[in-house]
Amino acid sequence: MRITIVGHSTVLLESDGTRLLTDPYFGTFGHLAYARKTPPSMGREEVGRLDGVLVSHNHWDHTDHRFLRSLEPGVPVMVPSGTSPVMRLKGARNVVPLRRWQSLRIGTVVITAVPATHLARSTGFVAQNETTCVYFAGDTYYRPYMAEIGRRFPIDVALLPVATYRIPMTIGEKGAVLAARDLGCRVVIPIHLGVQPRSPLMLSLIHISEPTRLKTRSRMPSS
Repeated sequence: MRITIVGHSTVLLESDGTRLLTDPYFGTFGHLAYARKTPPSMGREEVGRLDGVLVSHNHWDHTDHRFLRSLEPGVPVMVPSGTSPVMRLKGARNVVPLRRWQSLRIGTVVITAVPATHLARSTGFVAQNETTCVYFAGDTYYRPYMAEIGRRFPIDVALLPVATYRIPMTIGEKGAVLAARDLGCRVVIPIHLGVQPRSPLMLSLIHISEPTRLKTRSRMPSS
């Protein structure tokens, strides 16, 4: 499986002609409260043909309205169960809601919705072909079900959100280390990067409350 990081939480997965995109977000401005510091590596029109789109939740930085409206009508947009009406308002037409642990085959890839915890109704996804198993976490927090995901699937690559703007908003660096241990994955690719608050005051509060890198490293599982 070929994995291309487009930016933030947008990732292109390719497997023997099957092309899937996660959490599409191609805007370069960001939001009134958040600035996008790192632009996407490709534009909406450069993505090309897709066989499916995986949307972990309906927040603005994971649901690009213009991109969703531009999709061919037959392209399935897989979303958390219960979010179909909102996703249609955001431009998705062929909405496919998935419950936890529900699976669907798209071309050469089996997609399974897995548990996730966030401020919005959300889901993670496991994408598996004959040789590779990829876990896309979305904007989840670290929770005990990470170990269950690791038991159910032979995770080769985990796409984990490492940036957090408190509450916590995502799993963060420390949580990503613990999740990697529980998942038993071979490779971790950081996602949810390149966006930060516009307010200097908010940034200073975030830096004060972030766990230190020294503490994060101390929890790293031994090789």
